[in-house]
Amino acid sequence: MTRYDPWRFDRRVVWDQVLLPLGAARSGARLLHCTSGSMPLLSPLPVVVTVHDVAWLRGVQAHAPAYARWYFGPFSAHRWGHARAVIVDSHFTRDELLAFVPLDPARVTVVHPGVDRIFAQVPRRPGGVPTILCVGTVERRKNAAIVIEALARITDARLICAGPPTPYQAECAALAERLGVADRVKFTGYVEPERLLELYATSSLAVAPSRYEGFGYAAAQALCSGIPLVAARSSSLIEVVQNDAPLLAPDDATAWSEAMRAILDQPGDADRRAGELRSGALARFAWSRAAAETAAVYREAL
Repeated sequence: MTRYDPWRFDRRVVWDQVLLPLGAARSGARLLHCTSGSMPLLSPLPVVVTVHDVAWLRGVQAHAPAYARWYFGPFSAHRWGHARAVIVDSHFTRDELLAFVPLDPARVTVVHPGVDRIFAQVPRRPGGVPTILCVGTVERRKNAAIVIEALARITDARLICAGPPTPYQAECAALAERLGVADRVKFTGYVEPERLLELYATSSLAVAPSRYEGFGYAAAQALCSGIPLVAARSSSLIEVVQNDAPLLAPDDATAWSEAMRAILDQPGDADRRAGELRSGALARFAWSRAAAETAAVYREAL
């Protein structure tokens, strides 16, 4: 089963509903932790489930096929009621989950995910053309368009969007064309971890403009990498970023251009401040802390 790829929807269902419970039954384990939000209809073991967000219930994934919206939305939400415990990535997601699903709040625990310690070793070396880095799937809720609008007011920088495409990418490309910045906007698609670390090392600043995030990994990675960050004042980004970076209205292009321009005009000062905040972010997003908190949930569930 270690070579089974559940990326395609039908394979994911087979994994969730057949292969995973069978493997759990044969494993000798006492507890099954489903870490991707979906869980089996029938499980031989008590289940802990991690719910990363409720985007499928919020309608944020409205572009997806109806069967996927049902499976990851109402079907999964019903199954969460049968879990021994539910782990969520943020207090924002906990509030969202309890607003949509009738769960006992005592069974829902916030555990911030960790960020790989390799991000702590990123050697900052920005140079050349000032570069704004936007990491994540290029989908509507991630809101790359606002950065493209802001870029049109900054004449000497470029934007790199690093993440898998969706049809929304074509809208962003068309917007860049209309605003005359297409030659300064690059969509890389998915990048390997080594390339991602290189981008964090060499870019001038990172942006996290998303309107909806269950956790906001791009923001957490940026903070741990010591790169100056500008983020949206929305969803879980508020608790992830705290006071470590400017938080802006997701649709205010003027504010975004001004905040990015301020960093680009004083790159040394911005880098120094981001570097000073790095250790605090690494402590907040340590996997050792996340593991200990998760183990406590396991003990309670058993």
